[in-house]
Amino acid sequence: MAGSSVLIVESPAKAKTINKYLGSDFTVLASFGHVRDLPPKDGSVRPEEDFAMEWELGDRSKRHVDEIARAVRGAQKVYLATDPDREGEAIAWHVKELLAERKLLGKADVKRVTFNEITKSAVQEAIRKPRDVDQELVQAYLARRALDYLVGFTLSPVLWRKLPGSKSAGRVQSVALRLVCEREAEIEAFRPQEYWTIEAEFKTHAGQSFTARLTQLDGKRLEKFSLGDKGAAEAALARIRPMLFKVGRVERKEVRRNPYAPFTTSTLQQEASRKLGFGAMKTMRTAQKLYEGVDIGGETVGLITYMRTDGVSLSQEAIDGARRLIDSTWGDSYVPEKPRIYKSAAKNAQEAHEAIRPTDLFRRPEDVARYLDKDELRLYELVWKRTVASQMASAILDQVTVDIMSKGAEAVFRATGSVIRFDGFLKVYQEDRDDDGDEDEGNRRLPAMKDGDDLTRGALKSEQHFTQPPPRYSEASLVKRLEELGIGRPSTYASILQVLQDREYVRLDKRRFVPEDRGRLVTTFLESFFPRYVQYDFTAGLEEKLDDISGGRVFWKDVLREFWFNFSKAVEGTKDLTITQVLDALDAALGPHFFPQVTGPDGKVVDTRVCPNCHQGRLGLKLGKTGAFIGCSRYPDCKYTRPLAVAGEEGEQAEGDRDLGTDPETGLQVQMKRGPYGVYVQLGAAASKEDKPKRVSLPRGLNPADVDLDIALRLLALPRSLGTHPSSGQEILAGIGRFGPYLKHGDAYKNLTADDDVLTIGLNRAVVLLGDGPVKKAVQGRELGPHPKDGKPISVGSGRFGPYVKHLKLFASIPKSMNADEITLPQAVELLAAKAAKDSGKAPAPAAAETEKAPAKKAAPAKKAPAKAAGTKSATKSTAAKAPAKRAAAKKVTA
Repeated sequence: MAGSSVLIVESPAKAKTINKYLGSDFTVLASFGHVRDLPPKDGSVRPEEDFAMEWELGDRSKRHVDEIARAVRGAQKVYLATDPDREGEAIAWHVKELLAERKLLGKADVKRVTFNEITKSAVQEAIRKPRDVDQELVQAYLARRALDYLVGFTLSPVLWRKLPGSKSAGRVQSVALRLVCEREAEIEAFRPQEYWTIEAEFKTHAGQSFTARLTQLDGKRLEKFSLGDKGAAEAALARIRPMLFKVGRVERKEVRRNPYAPFTTSTLQQEASRKLGFGAMKTMRTAQKLYEGVDIGGETVGLITYMRTDGVSLSQEAIDGARRLIDSTWGDSYVPEKPRIYKSAAKNAQEAHEAIRPTDLFRRPEDVARYLDKDELRLYELVWKRTVASQMASAILDQVTVDIMSKGAEAVFRATGSVIRFDGFLKVYQEDRDDDGDEDEGNRRLPAMKDGDDLTRGALKSEQHFTQPPPRYSEASLVKRLEELGIGRPSTYASILQVLQDREYVRLDKRRFVPEDRGRLVTTFLESFFPRYVQYDFTAGLEEKLDDISGGRVFWKDVLREFWFNFSKAVEGTKDLTITQVLDALDAALGPHFFPQVTGPDGKVVDTRVCPNCHQGRLGLKLGKTGAFIGCSRYPDCKYTRPLAVAGEEGEQAEGDRDLGTDPETGLQVQMKRGPYGVYVQLGAAASKEDKPKRVSLPRGLNPADVDLDIALRLLALPRSLGTHPSSGQEILAGIGRFGPYLKHGDAYKNLTADDDVLTIGLNRAVVLLGDGPVKKAVQGRELGPHPKDGKPISVGSGRFGPYVKHLKLFASIPKSMNADEITLPQAVELLAAKAAKDSGKAPAPAAAETEKAPAKKAAPAKKAPAKAAGTKSATKSTAAKAPAKRAAAKKVTA
C-alpha cells in the first residue's frame, strides 16, 4: 500500500538509497531526469507570442509520470527532492506542472526539499525544512533553455544552407570551439626563436657541488634572447673561462604555501584529468555514482556531496570533522590555529553552495576500497585528500637564492633552491604541475654558503633552446579557460566538450583538442557573419544576465527580448548572402591554413595554391552537397579535387595522397590515399571501373605520417596466417575488414582490441582472444530464391548489426529467435514485408502464401520527420504523425 507521503527524486539509484532512510509512510519514486522538453521543431519557442514555450512529454517519461500520478493520487504530502541546482529546480517545476494539469494538487501539499549529500541525517533534516519551488531559479532555466533553442533552431538552418556539410551551432559550444580553433591558429603561426643559456658547475671549500645559470655579463643583465645564436654563446664562454668566482650574496627567506580550496565541479574535472587521466564526462559519471550511493557492508550510503557546484565553502560540521581527523592522524602541529574559510568569486547563485567533499571524512579511502571499482576509488581518494588538505596547516619552505660572481663582478651566476622545513598540507595532497607545463619551483637543496666564500668552477657548458608554441587545450585547460572567461556553468562543461567531439568539430589526440577542418570552417563562418555571438565577453555577459535572473535582479523575458531583437536582425542580414560570398570569406581567412607557404629543395617558396593537375588553375575552397573540399579554379576543364587537408612540406597532402614506393614483387606503385571513409593504402592504379586495385584501410591508432613502404606492404599482404588453433586444428587469420581489424577462425570472427596490432599479433594471443568472450559466426552470403512478387532474388548475409535478408535495396534484420543459416524463403519474404510496412507506416503485408494470391498495393512513401536540431537536451520523436488529441495531451504552453 502506498505511503501517505511521496518523495520524488531524479534517478532510480538515488530513490533506492533514500527509500532505506525513510519509514513506511513514504513512497520514493524517480522522475528519470527531465520529464518534458521543447519539441525539436520550429515553433517550440515563439518570440512573437511573448516567448511562449511549448513542452512535450517524452515517450519514455509517460510511464514514469503515470506512476508518480498514481502515487500522488492517494498522498497527503508530496516532496520534490530533485538535485539542488538549477536543473533540479526545473525538473521539480515540470513535475509540479504536470500534476497540476492532472488536477492532483488539490488534496496533496507539494513542497520542495534539497540536500547536498545523500545520508540519512541530511535527508531527514531536509524533510523537516521544506520550501516552495524557487520561481526565480525556474525562470533562469526557462531563459537559458529558450536562448539555446532560439540559437540552435535559428542559426543551424543558416549553416546548413550557406555551409553544406555543417551539422549545427550552439550558443556556448560555438564559443568553446572558437577557443580551440584560435589556439590551433596560434600554433600554426608560431615561429620558433633560438636562444642559448650558459650553466656552470661550482664546488664549495667543503667539496659540495651545485650548478648555477649565467644572469649577467659585463654589467648587463642577460634577457632571454641576449645570447641568440651559437656564436654569441661561444663568445660568452670564452669571456668567462679565465675568471675566478666567489659567493657574492646569499639570500634566505621563509615562504608559506597555503592549501588549495576544496573541489568545485570545474576544479574536480581539471584535477581528475591531470592526475587520473579522466575526461570530464567520465569524471561526472563516476562522481554521480559516489553521490547517489554505494553499498557499504549492507548499507547504501552516498560517499560525496553533490558534484555540480561553484561553491568552495564547507559546512561547519565538515570543518570540525576534518580538524579532528587531522589531529588524530598527524598531530596537533598539522591543525591550523583557526579553521580555513574559503569564499568563491562566482556570481551564479543558482548552484549548490557547498564544495564537493566526502559525506564522512572518517570514511577513509582504504576503508571503502573493497566496495568500489578502481575508478570510483581513485576519484573518492582525490576528493578525500583535497578536502582534508584544505583544512591543514600551511607548508613552510626555506627559499635560498645565491649569486656567484667573478672577482671583478664581470659575470654573475645565480642558483636557487628551496627546502621544505614543515610539510603541512603537502603531507596529504600536492597538486601536479599546471596543465600547460609550468612546473612548481623545485625542491633542490643548495649546500651551506656565506657571502665571500671562494668557489671552484667546474664544467662550463652552453645549451641551445627554441621557444615553444602554446600547447593545445586539454580537457582540463579548456574547462579552466571557459571558467576564467565566465562561459558556461558547472553542469554544462562535460556536455560542451562531448558535443564538440560528437559533431566531429574537434578530436582528442594525446588528450589534447585538435580542431577538425569542419570545425574551423564553422568557426570562421560564425566569426565572419555572426561575430557578436562568438565573442567571449558577449557570451560571458549573457551568463551574468542569466545569473541575475536567478537572483531576482532582472525579469527573464526582458533578457530574451533584448537578445532576440539583435539576433533575429543578424540572421535576417544573411538571407541574401551568396555561396560565393561565403567561399570568399572562408578562403581569405583559412587560406594560410590550407595553403601554407613551404620551401622547396632549392630554397625557393613553393606556391601550394597551384593546381598539381593542370598547373594553371588556382586551388581554393569549394562547397558541395556533402560539405567543403578543395578544387581547381579551372573547373570543369580541370576536375582536380581533394578533401580538406593541409598541404605538406613538399606540396603534398598531409595524411593524404602520397607515393610510398614500388612493390618489389609486382613492380606496382604503392600509394597512401584518403577517401570518404578514411586513409588507406593502395597497390597500383585502377585499370577500369571493374578492375579495382587492392586497398586496405589503415587500422585505428596507426598515424598516417608513420606509414612507410614496409608497413604498407604488410597491410596489403593481409589477411595473414597466424598458424593453426591447438584445439581445432583450423587456421587462424588476422586481417582488416569493414569494421576494423579481426581474427578469423573457421567461420567465426573476433574483433581485435584497441591494444592489439593486426600486423604483429601472434598465435598465442589470438587463441586467448578467441576464447575470451563471444565470437560472431559468419553468415555466408547465399541466395534463397526469387521473390514471389517480382522474381528478383532474395539473399541472406551478415552485416554490422547482425544477419539480414535482402531484396533489391530493402534489408530486413533476422531476429535472434531465428537461425540465419536455416532461414527459408517464405520466412524471408515475411520479414521483408514487415520491414517494408514499417518503413511506409502501414500495417504489415500478408504472409508469403497470401501475397501470391492477392498482391499488396504499392506502399505510400513515408513522411519525413522534422529535422532534429542539435543542442536539444534529449531526442524526442516527431509529433507529426500523432493524433491531435494525443498531441494536445502531451503538450503545455508556458506563457
